[in-house]
Amino acid sequence: MTATRLRQVALAARGLDEVGGALQRELRLGEPFRDPGVGEFGLANVVFAAGDSFIEVVSPVRDDTAAGRYLDRRGGDAGYMALFEVPDTDEARRRVADLGVRVVWQLDLDDISGTHLHPQDVPGAIVSLDTPRPPGSWRWGGPGWAGRIPDHEPGGITGLTVAAVDPDLVAERWAAALARAVEELDGVPAIALDRRRQLVTFEPAPDAAGEGIVGVTVERPHVEAPHDVTIGGVRFQLVPVAPQTPTGDGP
Repeated sequence: MTATRLRQVALAARGLDEVGGALQRELRLGEPFRDPGVGEFGLANVVFAAGDSFIEVVSPVRDDTAAGRYLDRRGGDAGYMALFEVPDTDEARRRVADLGVRVVWQLDLDDISGTHLHPQDVPGAIVSLDTPRPPGSWRWGGPGWAGRIPDHEPGGITGLTVAAVDPDLVAERWAAALARAVEELDGVPAIALDRRRQLVTFEPAPDAAGEGIVGVTVERPHVEAPHDVTIGGVRFQLVPVAPQTPTGDGP
């Protein structure tokens, strides 16, 4: 059984090349994959690999897109989506249906299944539950990751911070969708993932316009000491790659 873990975070931005270039430069990322499939949503994108996780920027290329409306609500560039690898698509879809969570998009391919949840039902971002085959592969990262796990750098995304007017309520909704438990960490609600190697934390937002993904923690091989950089309205905490230690087989 694979662990449930955060595999990809997406930002929405008006300036795709500007924000993508800043990510590539500040995080020392390689060349991005540009996915023509996001044209279905009226978007263009870039997707960068960071270890075996991914950071994406999406930008509207036509009027009246969900991402464009989100940018208007947030008043500028902002965190937009969180994509989680889950072990079993059928089980995940049954679970969210039982919770009354609406699905706004789903797709089933030979090597991956994706399920986007309605952001009014699981607030703070568009949450996607995805099952890659084999586990650890990731079609959304580009052809090299479709149905396989190529050689890659160590490190990756280890944390996500979501701001919400009611952090406890939003944490409970995310936890239910992910079949995890909410715990308290430094006075704020949190969800542990990937055998506790990842944390999703929820902090207070000043108002509804401030709700969304506001922080991402990323382990990068070149980082010697933790430091922050803000790109596309999101605070990226860059930290050194931690040694991998066995922590059991739980999710």
